[in-house]
Amino acid sequence: MAAAAVMVIWGTGWFLNLMLARRGAAGAGWLAPVIFGLTILLIWEVYVRMAGVSPIILPPPSAIAVTFAGSLSILWADFEQTILKGALTGYVIGALAAFGVAVLADRSDFLMRGILPVGGFMAALPIVGTAPIFVKWLGSDWPSKAAVVGVMVFFPILINTVAGLRDTTAMQRDLMRTYGAGYWPTLIKLRIPAALPFVFNGLKIATTLALIGAIVAEFFGSPTVGMGFRISTSVGQLALDLVWAEIVVAALAGSVFYGGMAGIERVLTFWHPSQRR
Repeated sequence: MAAAAVMVIWGTGWFLNLMLARRGAAGAGWLAPVIFGLTILLIWEVYVRMAGVSPIILPPPSAIAVTFAGSLSILWADFEQTILKGALTGYVIGALAAFGVAVLADRSDFLMRGILPVGGFMAALPIVGTAPIFVKWLGSDWPSKAAVVGVMVFFPILINTVAGLRDTTAMQRDLMRTYGAGYWPTLIKLRIPAALPFVFNGLKIATTLALIGAIVAEFFGSPTVGMGFRISTSVGQLALDLVWAEIVVAALAGSVFYGGMAGIERVLTFWHPSQRR
């Protein structure tokens, strides 16, 4: 019975999206993913209830929504601790450090040959190994989580920035020399603008790493607040509806974070072919 209901719901969603695509509706670009998402949620709800799945194993979306609405104060405190303090602080510090090191490495071939292997080594360090160390060094509050995030986002931003700074052509650099521009005017007026698409690639990759790093780091020590702390304790209490509510908050925060960075990229790199519509 549950399988038949799932097939009916899936077929209905498929049919609606097919009609939107064939008719070329004006809002098809955003309606299609909305219909797909609602279809998945409806299948989840119907199957869990009709198949009698225990809420300890998988709570239905309606139960998660009720818990979400009833736990807004808890979810906000966790969001503030993990995302606003730990993830964003570490993200900004890691991004600024990566950009500064990339400029220095671009200036020095010796530093370039040395920093990239070290950066690759740092990127390969497992978070489950570095997080307890930072907690011991910096304490269990958000600064240790910011340090973990900073290490995680450093390398992808560094690599993309270095690649972007080297993306200009010899003709463009010769033209700047013809105008009498030295290294720093060339860097500011030519090379950094040309590197922006690469830099934003690294920044967008780092948005998801920042959230993952901040949440996972809280598993190894945190005050009695935070998304990672709430998830680990709620799992132990079999409160899976609250765990899923925290996951929803993390997913929404990650989407907004990534979308905001993509929006800034469109504004600053409007001239790049990837932004032309």
